[in-house]
Amino acid sequence: MEITTEKDSKYTGLEKMPLLEILQNINNEDKTVPLAVEEALEQIEDLATIVTEKMRIGGRLFYIGAGTSGRLGVVDASECPPTFGVPFDWVVGIIAGGDTAIRRAVEFAEDDRQQAWKDLMEFNVNENDVVVGIAASGTTPYVIGGLQKANDHNIATGCIVCNSGSPVAAEAQYPVEVVVGPEFVTGSTRMKAGTAQKLVLNMLSTSVMIQLGRVKGNKMVDMQLSNNKLVARGTRMVMNETGLDEKTAAKLLKENGSVRKAVDVHFKR
Repeated sequence: MEITTEKDSKYTGLEKMPLLEILQNINNEDKTVPLAVEEALEQIEDLATIVTEKMRIGGRLFYIGAGTSGRLGVVDASECPPTFGVPFDWVVGIIAGGDTAIRRAVEFAEDDRQQAWKDLMEFNVNENDVVVGIAASGTTPYVIGGLQKANDHNIATGCIVCNSGSPVAAEAQYPVEVVVGPEFVTGSTRMKAGTAQKLVLNMLSTSVMIQLGRVKGNKMVDMQLSNNKLVARGTRMVMNETGLDEKTAAKLLKENGSVRKAVDVHFKR
């Protein structure tokens, strides 16, 4: 395979480059990322379809990855409960090296082919679930091993990688390959590759939650009311749906705990 994520940057002498030129060049490279994602839309559709099917029968979505890729999976999983009001175990992000690795790199954790499956087994992963490996290079042993074991146990597998024809993609039943090319800083896949993975994760989890009925119209009607900003947003949503004044809408929202329930209760009266 050709590892384009490790190829030399087309820019050089970065330390001598004026600041504005650095920023312009990073921005120019970043502009190419959505176009690369666009090329993978059908692959993303296939992955989102199987995830939705599995979650409708009680399955869960697991992300496994190392380094930046693992952190991005943890972020996406962590944001699903407050955004869509789903249980915390519906979408699970697992990073090589454990939660410590979210903030501080754990040396050689990504090189252990056996550990991902051990980590997944702590959640009793089963045939109703989907395991998605996230690896910019597509060569991470932790992810490869996890996908192999999931396949052995008849668990649906997917991946998000940034090279074509990678070992990770070869193990995934539903591969997503977003080829972004060389990074501005050679090999720094936290940049374009990380941005591409984040975009795909946004698309995957959001489209799945929409299909599962967790969005109404264009509103997050099941979001957790965990701060004043979200309570105010929820109040406005209730006002728009019901025609109630702000005070009444806020009271109804507080009593019922979610926009969906507040609106349903109002129209059942």
